[in-house]
Amino acid sequence: MAKPSILKCVLCGREFDPGSLVYTCPDCGLDGTLDVLYDYGEAKKRMNRRSLSEDKTNSLWRYREVLPVSNEENIPPLSVGWTPLYSSQTLAKRYGVGDLFVKDDGRNPTGSLKDRASAVGVAKALDFGQKTVACASTGNAASSLSGFAAVTGLKSFIFVPRSAPVAKVTQLLVYGSQVILVKGDYADAFNLATAAIEKWGWYNRNCAINPFLVEGKKTCAMEIAEQLNWNLPDFLFVSVGDGCVISGMYKGFSDLVELGITDHIPMIIGVQAVGASPVFDAIEKGMKRVKFGPAQTIADSISVGAPRNWAKALRAVRKSRGSMVTVTDNEILEAIPELARETGVFAEPAGAASFAGFKKAVGLGNIEAGARVALVVTGNGLKDISSAQKSVAKPLEVLPDIEELAALLKSKGSNNG
Repeated sequence: MAKPSILKCVLCGREFDPGSLVYTCPDCGLDGTLDVLYDYGEAKKRMNRRSLSEDKTNSLWRYREVLPVSNEENIPPLSVGWTPLYSSQTLAKRYGVGDLFVKDDGRNPTGSLKDRASAVGVAKALDFGQKTVACASTGNAASSLSGFAAVTGLKSFIFVPRSAPVAKVTQLLVYGSQVILVKGDYADAFNLATAAIEKWGWYNRNCAINPFLVEGKKTCAMEIAEQLNWNLPDFLFVSVGDGCVISGMYKGFSDLVELGITDHIPMIIGVQAVGASPVFDAIEKGMKRVKFGPAQTIADSISVGAPRNWAKALRAVRKSRGSMVTVTDNEILEAIPELARETGVFAEPAGAASFAGFKKAVGLGNIEAGARVALVVTGNGLKDISSAQKSVAKPLEVLPDIEELAALLKSKGSNNG
């Protein structure tokens, strides 16, 4: 395990002791999110291409030299990370790119990329001697924290909008969390969670506030690089809500450069829904800050009008020479079955948004022919079955009679033989 050297404000550059229980820069407020930085000169002595090729740890902890957990005994006993990276030549050919890779992070223990953050988050809570953790979420971070809190003996309080999908809320209850359904949107849930955390002194798992959580998410980028034998993609597409996942992708690639393992960062393309696009708007208008507003999209995991990690999200796009793209709810729904039928990866709406964004970017002429492209699927489709049902036709219904089945198939024009 590595001990971070400093925490540094992304806005003003003020530095803090990583051993102190500070979440954001007091001078910049909640907008002043912090970077977790290490002694990369020391870390590279123990983490390099050779050491990784010999490491048999098939989880995110293979990158332990740049992960901020102090005590290995606090690592939760769930296998997180080292999820599959699939190559789809069919989709690559269909959309005129050289290679298309799909990172299926819906394969994590509770079904989403958020497990990477929760694994580090609960370990840090235990490092700090905390007994209770809490967060606000549109769903996935909540169910993730619930599962990891359960296996580590931590008590958890979860704040989610009342509109959160039933499957995600059910996960929370099964894991034993105290669930608070907030009568409002994600911003309302976030504000209430923040007030409760301050009032009762709980450990804050909100990824946009707690700097250590992005460290877990960055391992997804590191895995993509390693699974491609360090031959990085030209473009990486990832959906954007609160800004934490895209921030994690940038941090992962940036850390690899700092370690001397790779020499550049892929162009990161953030994908937002048309009804929840404040980061897209800021990039398109060249704004220094994101303007908060309402959010409405079928992709609940990115239905965020007030992204709290906006500063790191803007940096991720701009420093990587990337861009943003928006997609409609219909484009997201169309992406779910196409991705599943060509790759076998069943994505929830926010997870499929990366594929929808890729298709949009190709249509706009923003991806050159022959480019190497990677997509991150952030959550499993079973998280939101009701949305998936809207993307497909209804099943056929028939009596247990072969003649009736034959007649029905004929009437539908189906190939039954």
